[in-house]
Amino acid sequence: MFLPQLLAKATKGEKLVALTCYDASFARLMVRCGIDILLVGDSLGMTVQGHLTTLPVTLEHMLYHTEAVARGASGAAFILADLPFGSYQASPEQAFAASARLLAAGANMVKLEGGAFLAPTIRFLVERGVPVCGHLGLLPQSVNRTGYAPQGRDVASANRLLEDAETLAQSGAELLVLESIPTVLAEKVTQRLTIPTIGIGAGPHCNGQVLVLQDLLGLTPKPPRFARDFLTGARSLEDAIVNYARAVREGLFPGPEHSV
Repeated sequence: MFLPQLLAKATKGEKLVALTCYDASFARLMVRCGIDILLVGDSLGMTVQGHLTTLPVTLEHMLYHTEAVARGASGAAFILADLPFGSYQASPEQAFAASARLLAAGANMVKLEGGAFLAPTIRFLVERGVPVCGHLGLLPQSVNRTGYAPQGRDVASANRLLEDAETLAQSGAELLVLESIPTVLAEKVTQRLTIPTIGIGAGPHCNGQVLVLQDLLGLTPKPPRFARDFLTGARSLEDAIVNYARAVREGLFPGPEHSV
């Protein structure tokens, strides 16, 4: 699946369903279950490698997992790959070099974390054919500065996030992940922008939702508030993923209990 097909779904009002994916087997399963976006997230540092944060993840790690997911998906799903910490912050040229390698590995789009300071980088990438997804709110790569607390909960930070969102979109980002921000703020961002928003802990008003696979399967020892275990009560892994996709598309997930 390529970007125009994905955006066409959002334009028709269909909720986009995303899920983290780190290997070929789950990529094949997620394609069968109708997942739109396979996010090769640097969350693999925590879920696969056992680190406490995403910071130890390298570009080489991301390339390895992106290649595996791309082989499993065989072009039937949209692959979004994270640019890991330290691979894009130094300069637009550094970001392009890393992005080019991820696209060559099979990604359809790259994702980077941060606000308006990334505008020149996003413009540089887009002008050179790299589709970009922004990420605002809780930024796991900034955990040493902010912790894992929800963001945008006061007027000043909410206004700053809204301004950052508009700047990223104007710079050429074509998707935007909103993580752990108040539902009201996520709704305002979604209404203000012409690009789709993908929420995780940001309430039901985004154009789509994403979860970490291990959270969905109930494998995380201390899951975040926004997560839901879809495996309990399901007959199989496939049923759990299908139930997640259906719940997102029907507006049943996330509920108030999964939102800030």
